[in-house]
Amino acid sequence: MEEEGATTVSSRVLAQRVGTTAAQVRKDLSLFGTFGTRGLGYEVRSLRERLREILGLAQEWPIALIGAGRIGSALFEYPNLRRRGFEIVTILDRDPRKIGRSWDGVRIRSIDEVGEVIERLRIKVALVAVPASEAQGVVDRLVGCGIRGILNLAPARLRVPDGVTVNEVDLALELEVISYALGARGTVPGEIRQDVTSDP
Repeated sequence: MEEEGATTVSSRVLAQRVGTTAAQVRKDLSLFGTFGTRGLGYEVRSLRERLREILGLAQEWPIALIGAGRIGSALFEYPNLRRRGFEIVTILDRDPRKIGRSWDGVRIRSIDEVGEVIERLRIKVALVAVPASEAQGVVDRLVGCGIRGILNLAPARLRVPDGVTVNEVDLALELEVISYALGARGTVPGEIRQDVTSDP
C-alpha cells in the first residue's frame, strides 16, 4: 500500500485485503499495543514499520541454503526474500560438481564446511532443499551448529529439539488442499493431459 502511495488506511480496507473483518484486524493489532486513530485509520508507514518489528523483520536475516539443485536455485532467485529482509549468504551442497561454483557471487561450499560457515556468518536460519532421504541428517547437523529456524522443502517430516522452529512446505499437500476445495465446490476433474514440448 505504501508503494501504491497510500498514507493512511482503515481497518475495513485492511480487512478486505487479507480476507477478514475490520473488527478482527482491530482486535489482532490491539494485542501488540495501540495503533491508529479512531475515525482516521492507520498511518501506513508507521504501521508497516511496527508490523515488521513484531514479525522480527526490523533486522536483516542471513540465510544458509542447503541444496544447490533445481529447488535451491529457484529459492535463490526468488526476489521477495531479499525485499523482506532475508538474504541467502551461503549455499551448501554435497555434490563435488557443484562445489566451488558461484550463484550471483555466492559460492557453493561443501556441506562439510557447515559448522565453520554458520559460525563465521552468524546464521540462525536455513532453507533445506535436499532429497527426503538426506533431510533429517542435514537438519541434525544444522541444529548442532546453532541453527534455530528451518524452512524445509524436502518431502520429509523432521524431528528437532525444543527451541528449534521448523516450517515445512509440502507442495503435494498444498495441491491436495486445492483438490479438496475444488471437490467441495463440485468441480469434477476432466481428462488429465500433459503439456509436452519437444524441440524441433
